[in-house]
Amino acid sequence: MLITTVNISYLLGATAFVIGLRQMSTPATARKGNLLATLGMSIAILATLFLPINGADNNYVWIMGAMTVGGIIGYISAIKIEMTAMPQMVSVFNGLGGACAVVLAYTELFQLAEGGIIASEAQLLILLLTLLIGAVAFTGSMLAYGKLQGLVDDRKVTLPRHNLINMAILALLVVLYIYVYVSGSQPGIIWITALLLLSLLYGLSFVAPIGGADMPVVISLLNAFTGLSAAAAGLIYSNNIMMVGGILVGSAGIILTVVMCKAMNRSLTNVLVGGFGENHKSKKEKGDKQVAKEITCADLAVQLYYSNTVMVVPGYGLAVAQAQKVVKRMDNLLSANGVDVTYAIHPVAGRMPGHMNVLLAEADVPYPKLLDMEDANEAMPNTDMVIVIGANDVVNPAAYDDPASPVYGMPVINVWEAKNVVVLKRSMNPGYAGIQNQLFFHHKTRMLFGDAKTTLEELNDEIKSLEG
Repeated sequence: MLITTVNISYLLGATAFVIGLRQMSTPATARKGNLLATLGMSIAILATLFLPINGADNNYVWIMGAMTVGGIIGYISAIKIEMTAMPQMVSVFNGLGGACAVVLAYTELFQLAEGGIIASEAQLLILLLTLLIGAVAFTGSMLAYGKLQGLVDDRKVTLPRHNLINMAILALLVVLYIYVYVSGSQPGIIWITALLLLSLLYGLSFVAPIGGADMPVVISLLNAFTGLSAAAAGLIYSNNIMMVGGILVGSAGIILTVVMCKAMNRSLTNVLVGGFGENHKSKKEKGDKQVAKEITCADLAVQLYYSNTVMVVPGYGLAVAQAQKVVKRMDNLLSANGVDVTYAIHPVAGRMPGHMNVLLAEADVPYPKLLDMEDANEAMPNTDMVIVIGANDVVNPAAYDDPASPVYGMPVINVWEAKNVVVLKRSMNPGYAGIQNQLFFHHKTRMLFGDAKTTLEELNDEIKSLEG
């Protein structure tokens, strides 16, 4: 009866996972989906507490202690985390999930080696795969966190011909794993420890050469690895909810990785070995020095106030400046004057998938105002004014007209098709791709330099003065 109750609870939890994941596919229902998935996880955890293990009672003191400590850490992290640091938090959580799978797999392999237990070929294969995938997810995610947080310099962790080094380490890993698998069903401690250390090293080396522009794709891929390791751990313990949850996370991560690559018009292989984050120079940058035209807050306020349609293109710079609520106040001022204000969201804007959606949701921007890239490009020719705030590579016309550019072929937001364009930036420095944006020198474009939050506050004051 107890086992039946637990299985029914697992079924309810898995159903909540699936429905919650489905609701997370759109900003309008993402919050409800997250709460529903949380409820599903709570049901699964409570049910597991009553699940007997090998006929023995669970050690509730250790379990409740770990849950309490983990819950406190998670709550404090969620409260204190800044929107700009959300990708870092996701990376850490990915890594910790992989670390859990590593601990489980290594513990089971250690017991096999010490206790003289004979494992079946299927059990050994699952344990080895869990160890490999979890270790790569752990150290890879930790290095991704270090890069995003600015704690790690790409140049100091990348070696000459690093991709060849990665292939060599991976080849050695494959050979060693195959050797351990075919040599017997009772691996030695030295071998499994060597496999663990080499897998952890490969996770670091795997992420080391990948530039900042590709971090959203890498985070999605590592998320998929974590899910797969969790599913494999579920197979180890024949736990259905672990398998279902891991499969859902893994498949969602893989699908998101494919979507991100499509949004960048690149293959996953190109992302991993293409060096997109390196400093490139296109042919257009090697010519005569170009001059960008500037605009003042007073002039921009007048143009915005008397426009019919205004579109905002947010980027990572908006998150850095924490200016989303100031943008919303500008939206309110313009909307009160009859101006139609919308937001163009590029799939890879920011440092993680959905970064801009979450940022604007924090400022209570209505979901219907958020346009995906295709809808935004369709509306662009009829837009009076576009304001680009902190975005760079996702609005670069070189994606269409400069085959020498690393962003060539990448789908971008065609802001230059609007009647007027204003770009808010701190300086003329290039974005993650390391290239200058020719949009800054376009005849329709005007630059407004300064901190986005400070500049927008001044702009709002100018708009208010027009109301009087």
